[in-house]
Amino acid sequence: MPANRVMQVKEYYFSRKLKEVAQMNARGLDVINLGVGSPDLSPSKSTLEALYNDSIQKEANGYQPYIGIPEFRKAYSEWYKRWYNVELNPNTEVQPLIGSKEGILHITLAFVNPGDKVLVPDPGYPTYSSVSNLAEAEIIKYDLKEGNNWYPDFEQIEKNDLSDVKLMWVNYPHMPTGAPATEELFKKLVEFGKKHNIVIVNDNPYSFILNDKPLSILSIEGAKDICIELNSMSKSHNMPGWRIGIACSNETFIQWILRVKSNIDSGVYRPLQKAAVEALNNSSEWHAHNNEIYRQRRIKAEEIMNLLNCKFDKNQKGLFLWGRIPERYENVEQLTEEILHNARVFITPGSIFGKNGERYIRISLCAPETTLEKAYKRIAKSIENVECA
Repeated sequence: MPANRVMQVKEYYFSRKLKEVAQMNARGLDVINLGVGSPDLSPSKSTLEALYNDSIQKEANGYQPYIGIPEFRKAYSEWYKRWYNVELNPNTEVQPLIGSKEGILHITLAFVNPGDKVLVPDPGYPTYSSVSNLAEAEIIKYDLKEGNNWYPDFEQIEKNDLSDVKLMWVNYPHMPTGAPATEELFKKLVEFGKKHNIVIVNDNPYSFILNDKPLSILSIEGAKDICIELNSMSKSHNMPGWRIGIACSNETFIQWILRVKSNIDSGVYRPLQKAAVEALNNSSEWHAHNNEIYRQRRIKAEEIMNLLNCKFDKNQKGLFLWGRIPERYENVEQLTEEILHNARVFITPGSIFGKNGERYIRISLCAPETTLEKAYKRIAKSIENVECA
């Protein structure tokens, strides 16, 4: 029999659903995938060149320091100063990770004992809950509602017994809703964390996508005392498969995370770190070009939302478009399964992100305009066929 913790989690939704999509494709159905947020654009040329140039060096293939190479930590601290106006000591306040998803596990294991409580957003990234379950923590879901701009209702949260809460997971710009980060929100989160002695962890991979004002929670005065920020190169630098990111915080928190991490993995491949240094020096023009591509894709995604009579906020940030489904559908899966099997287009049901996502769908922008246009035509034809039946 497996350990009890294994029985507390299910296989990740996309792991399961993409098997079904693969089976459909094997039957020649050619499913268009608008579900997963895996950037299809390329890293910058200098990034790719740096990866190659270091990978052919003999010494590059050995084990790397658990704390990462100095150049990478320095580059990330300079990047934080440049874009967020946040000062980070590269030697003590920056911890490289094998992707920020790894960091969610490390942070949880570093701060949470079995039976401790963790605040998790609903809707929110499913990994916050699954990792908390693996750590045998008690999850307290806090509601994010469209009527409150998908921000936490602190008065409502404080109605819970918060005495044993160790962590609060937040994610702004928010996935899946696209709600933007604001200084006011971050100030409230820092105040809330200090008031209740709860570590606030902001998962921040989307701040550069369709967002004119990238923000870090660490830019708030005193935030470093109680906050940890995860950042990733997956979305912002088109490097999802490279699995490289960081955790940033005060020296003590970083040391606790390192204690866990150093007992689980053996560091990030050096050529990846060298290439990441180049990527972190990408120009503002490079990011602007990326965003112009996403902006055109958003137009197409909005056309699909309108075709499905879904309501959405045009001010969303990030790699996705989030929309509310019409009332005629009993549940969101009725709509997404209909589209998958009749139009051969895979769209994510918002229900996988929590009960507050049960009337929403999410469309990924990680597909070319031509693919989004093709998806639009397929869905339109399937709707026409249903109406004519």
